Amino acid sequence: MADKKEKLFSDFAPVTTEQWMEKVTADLKGADFEKKLVWKTNEGFKVKPFYRLEDLEGLKTTDSLPGEFPYLRGTKKNNNEWLVRQDIRVESPKEANAKALDILNKGVDSLSFHVKAKELNAEYIETLLDGIQAECVELNFSTCQGHVVELAELLVAYFQKKDYDVKKLKGSINYDFFNKMLTKGKEKGDMVQTAKALIEAIQPLPFYRVINVNALTLSNAGARIYQELGYALSWGNEYMHQLTEAGIPAAVVAKKIKFNFGISSNYFLEIAKFRAARMLWANIVSTYEPKCLRDCDNKGENGECRCAAKMAIHAETTSFNLTMFDAYVNLLRTQTEAMSATLGGVDSLTVSPFDKVYETPDEFSERLARNQQLLLKEESHFDKVVDPAAGSYYIENLTASIAKQAWELFLCLEKDGGFYEALKKGLVQSVVNATNEERRKAVAQRREILLGTNQYPNFNEKADGKHPLEEKCCCGGGNGAHTCEKDVDTLIFNRAASEFEALRLETEASGKRPKAFMLTIGNLAMRQARAQYSCNFLACAGYEVIDNLGFDTVEAGVEAAMEAKADIVVLCSSDEEYAEYAVPAFKALNGRAMFIVAGNPACADELKAAGIENFIHVRVNVLETLKEYNAKLLS
Repeated sequence: MADKKEKLFSDFAPVTTEQWMEKVTADLKGADFEKKLVWKTNEGFKVKPFYRLEDLEGLKTTDSLPGEFPYLRGTKKNNNEWLVRQDIRVESPKEANAKALDILNKGVDSLSFHVKAKELNAEYIETLLDGIQAECVELNFSTCQGHVVELAELLVAYFQKKDYDVKKLKGSINYDFFNKMLTKGKEKGDMVQTAKALIEAIQPLPFYRVINVNALTLSNAGARIYQELGYALSWGNEYMHQLTEAGIPAAVVAKKIKFNFGISSNYFLEIAKFRAARMLWANIVSTYEPKCLRDCDNKGENGECRCAAKMAIHAETTSFNLTMFDAYVNLLRTQTEAMSATLGGVDSLTVSPFDKVYETPDEFSERLARNQQLLLKEESHFDKVVDPAAGSYYIENLTASIAKQAWELFLCLEKDGGFYEALKKGLVQSVVNATNEERRKAVAQRREILLGTNQYPNFNEKADGKHPLEEKCCCGGGNGAHTCEKDVDTLIFNRAASEFEALRLETEASGKRPKAFMLTIGNLAMRQARAQYSCNFLACAGYEVIDNLGFDTVEAGVEAAMEAKADIVVLCSSDEEYAEYAVPAFKALNGRAMFIVAGNPACADELKAAGIENFIHVRVNVLETLKEYNAKLLS
């Protein structure tokens, strides 16, 4: 059998890259290869249409095995296991405990409790964790930053009282001084002193990580992938630098840092991001020459602690691309994001419920979010193969490219004084906010697609009282938007869909849902295509759309539109036929409804001279155009 296979392969001569390029060039029929097939990513590098074995030459991404420094291929050697995490905002410790016990029986093996600082005491912790076998589940906690040391002391006391084997306890406390600056604009407390006290307080729990890099915040604000990674590395390095300068051993600091990343919908680039993140962070930590504090066989050439260089990664699906309308599409977004993160080798994962944008998630939406991960484990077996992306010419090159872009950003920040200085100057905030604006503009122009929002909306969907939720502060009280003065600029968290949602809510609230009538005439293929385009375009504002099979004359079409009580009449035909049909249709309508031409014909100037003002096509800003229509139709 083996001989037959060998003979089969020998029957086919290898194809060189030059031969591939000759075939591609011939098929392009004179078109420019670079312009036609090379993808210019938003991350600042180009992606070729195909890669071959020779494209791996010189890449350092293929030099190590899984579980080996610099951990590009993962920190695990034998599997791709990750923890299924669910967050619980604690209003009542007893109710939160009951919920935790319930979901632990439904596939969750990592819990995150958001606790109120003002209620913290020993009884609170005992009630919250009653019946939870802490040795079998990862426990993560967050509270107001000024109370993290108190929380650590309470947890240590509780675990010691219960006589747990501390070497089996894993979890985290979410202390992040710099995230407070990004989100609230407040520089509160002394980071070094708090971090030192926190590390000392948590010392009896060796596998608890308490210094966090919440790069998820950048993702939720719309940052590019390379920006999130580059800033995260500088963020983590700032903690390493300041705390080692304060006398804490590098190995101790590194082992207390946890990275919390977001996950965007760019499937392959996100896989590459997590692989690159581990490699770059391992190299950063190694420069501090962390000394191994115990007898361990995972040491470098100079005896440095390689375990300290392992990046602990929690990932969460981003909220930037979540939508209120057609919310079940969020399940598709979060599913691909979850796939990226798990194939990329994260340690734990939170999938956001599809309805979190407009209501507090209920049992149904939380169950779907849990099951999205369980399907990847139990049916797709994503947890069985270590670094399944390894060897892919494409992903290996993406990994190298995203690493290069992120590293350049990291070096730029370090050259200018590091992450803390950049925050105080507002540099990080301004760059990410500019990206947020740029991406929302791309959504407005349909250069970035949000299915169900700016493309293919549900024509008949209504909000029915749904409104986007405002974010609460970390301790559960009050609005996330503080009115007090800010020490530094903050990030803007406008979601990509927010302006389209506001537009659609405006339409619904007016009680005057405009009716758009498709006056289809002439060339069958073109009128159908443009009617479909126009229906999708106008439905993005919540308008009622009426499509038609076609009319013999524009007068018949206008008469039918008036019988349907249309507020908008859209002429749908071919560019060549607009010279014949547009002006007669406009005159027949005689101002009784808004008149729109679907397209940008060569005769557009002549049509404008005749008084026709409205044209919709792929080059217009969909959002701004619909805002103008709303201003005219709803007033």
